[in-house]
Formats: sequence, C-alpha cells, structure tokens
Amino acid sequence: MTAQILHLARRSVIRTLRQPANWITPLVFPLALMAVNTGGLDAATNLPGFPSDSYLAFFLAFPFVQGALFATVNAGVDLARDIQTGFINRLALTPMQSGALLVGHLGGVIAMGFLQAVWYLAVGLAIGVRLESGILGGVVIFVLAVLIVLAFGTFGALAALRSGSTEAVHSLFPVFFVFLFISSMNLPRNLIETEWFRVAASLNPVSYLIEAIRSLVIEGWNAQALALGFGISLALAVVGLTLSALSLRSRMART
Repeated sequence: MTAQILHLARRSVIRTLRQPANWITPLVFPLALMAVNTGGLDAATNLPGFPSDSYLAFFLAFPFVQGALFATVNAGVDLARDIQTGFINRLALTPMQSGALLVGHLGGVIAMGFLQAVWYLAVGLAIGVRLESGILGGVVIFVLAVLIVLAFGTFGALAALRSGSTEAVHSLFPVFFVFLFISSMNLPRNLIETEWFRVAASLNPVSYLIEAIRSLVIEGWNAQALALGFGISLALAVVGLTLSALSLRSRMART
C-alpha cells in the first residue's frame, strides 16, 4: 500500500507542476492581496490595544490560510477530473486500495502546501518580518500550515467524490472565501466594533487557524492560540478524511 501511495502522490505533484495556474496562483495571489491590505490598513496599528506595531507582521498569517483554500480547490478539481475521465473507474479494476488512492492524492496536496509555506515565510522574512517565536516557531508554522492544507484538502476531495464534477468543486471557492473574510484576518476580534461581525468571527474556525499562525509571528508562544489552531485543524482533517473515505468507498462500490 505504501508503494501505491507514493506513486499516486508523485502523480499528483507532477500533475500540479504541469499546470502552472495550479501553483503560480497560490504563490502569487495571497501575497498580492497581503500587499494591498497592508498598504490600506497599516493605520490600524495606531488603535489602542493593537497587538503589533507592524501590520505586515500581523497580516502574514493570511497567505498561509488563503493558500490552503487554493490547495483545497486544486485537490478537488484534480480528483473530479479523474472521476470524469474514468481514471477512478479503471483503478477500481486493479488491486489498488481505495485508501491508497485518497491518501496518495492528499499527499500531493500536502507537498504543495509545504512549498507554499516555505515561500510565504521566506517572503515575509525577506521584507522585514521577524518571528517572535524564533526558528523553532518557524518550524511549528510549517507543521501547522501543512495540517491546515490537509484539513482543507480533505473537504476538496469530499466535494469531488460527492459531485464528480469540476464545476461543482470550483463553485465551492466563493463559499470558502466567505469564511476567510468573515474572520479575524484584518483585525483582532476584540477590536472589531460591529457586534454581528465580531460574533461571526468568533464562531468561525478559520479565525483560530489564522490566530495560531499569527501568535507565532507577533507574540511568541501562546499556548491557547496554538492549542485551538492545531485542535481545530486536526478535527477538520479527521472529519473531512472520514467523510471522504466513506464517499470514496461508495463511489468505488457503484463502479
């Protein structure tokens, strides 16, 4: 089974690299949006109680989560394309185990997520951001970023397995984007004055993923923020992986 996973993960990575839009967009667009937001919201650092004197450092967590959203869509689209082209049907006629198919596919997503994390952090350090948590904090950011990509990737795979349509997977991107923008990505939750927005951001799990990465950049070691970030991302990964495995089993049985 290990060999099957490695072959499928390698195929997923190569297929991503052969489609420049699948890796150029996640590497460039989040950083471009970070540059725009940083320029427009830099004055927020003057607010009483703002946790950093650098809005760039405060906002650096954003690309990691938005990049994960791109990875989710890419993972789902590639898997849906395999369903539409009959690749999954052909695999069903081989000794390939269904678990290897899902894990191998997500392995390619994880590899892309790691590359994204390296790029975002390298750019952040190059433009002057310093990690309050030090080198070890950078390692933890990589681990958390990969876990977030895995969690989101499982839901992309779930959408593909349930719908079998690339168009249906693409339609999920605006939905995921809403969760990103109704979060604490622009301001700390305690400084959001609009009550409904503050409540929505507090109920939104994406806020805690952003805040966990952000804490390593601007605070140092915040045990509560890290526990929430890792706990939520792990819970999402378990739920998404379980539902995806059930959907794959159902689809393979129909085949």
